Amino acid sequence: MLNERAQILLKTLVERYIHEGQPVGSRALSKFSGLDLSPATIRNVMADLEEMGLVASPHTSAGRVPTPKGYRLFVDTLLVVKTLDKVELNHLENHLHPDNPSRLINVASQLLSDLTRFAGVVVTPKRKGAVFRYIEFMALSEKRILLIIVTPEGDVQNRIIFTNTPYSQSDLIEAGNFINQHYAGCTLDEIRGRVNTELKQLRGEMISLMSAAIEAGGDAINESSEAVVLAGERNLLQIDDLSDNLISLKKLFELFERKTKLLQLLELSRQAHGVKIFIGGESDVSSLEEFSVVTAPYEIEGEIVGTVGVIGPRRMAYERVIPIVDITAKLLSSSLSQH
Repeated sequence: MLNERAQILLKTLVERYIHEGQPVGSRALSKFSGLDLSPATIRNVMADLEEMGLVASPHTSAGRVPTPKGYRLFVDTLLVVKTLDKVELNHLENHLHPDNPSRLINVASQLLSDLTRFAGVVVTPKRKGAVFRYIEFMALSEKRILLIIVTPEGDVQNRIIFTNTPYSQSDLIEAGNFINQHYAGCTLDEIRGRVNTELKQLRGEMISLMSAAIEAGGDAINESSEAVVLAGERNLLQIDDLSDNLISLKKLFELFERKTKLLQLLELSRQAHGVKIFIGGESDVSSLEEFSVVTAPYEIEGEIVGTVGVIGPRRMAYERVIPIVDITAKLLSSSLSQH
């Protein structure tokens, strides 16, 4: 437990370090803390905080910097979250609009990156069953058909089906309308089980087309499950704290490529109510020891289906990033639930 004086000095130190990126000395703490303390008193408090593992002294400076433990205490007990700027809020509301569901996931990831200047990430975890909202067929040639599948989340997947039978565009429209009318919202496994009994009313070649669509559609939707949509990874190359640490950046970009560990971390966020923050080694992902991850779950009609988040340096403006992530998750939930 810290007394009030120590809390104010730690809060001031973290805020100054986040703002300036330089170790914070006694003079700056005296100036910005609002406390009437002697330099000797401040140094004694800093020594206590260092002994507790909340701050550290770089060898090249007399000032101190927060440790991951110090950031954690700051975020949990001392942070004052800012209200999102009205311009930024309008920007989010205008772009996360339900009129364009097929692009919402990609747009959300890009918006998180644009507003924070870090990496934005949106995850759609694996669904319990491959469900589609509607299906459309488009003739590419006599025996090549483009299958377009739209999921309830607005994801669009395309697959090419090769057939032995030529189909007219009117045949394809008829098949698409039949599937959408009778099976939209069902899992493709459920549809597969009903095909033999319910499609007998159709011509044999139409049954063949629909069976091919069900198989291709199931593959397409399952492949898109647990997709990690990243945006703005290159922003991290421009951050001073990180640009000199090529080893950490290399590990992070390898994590982005593999994605499995990142998915496991973000899966934990689905179990949280609201924003969850992982600072450095708290994530148990070695590639993220120099980074922080701010996440929030999003939902469709009350059911949590995925996660949005921001990956950046530990020295990030948490008071600003937290509301951006939180509001993005809420707006995404609202827009997707309208479909």
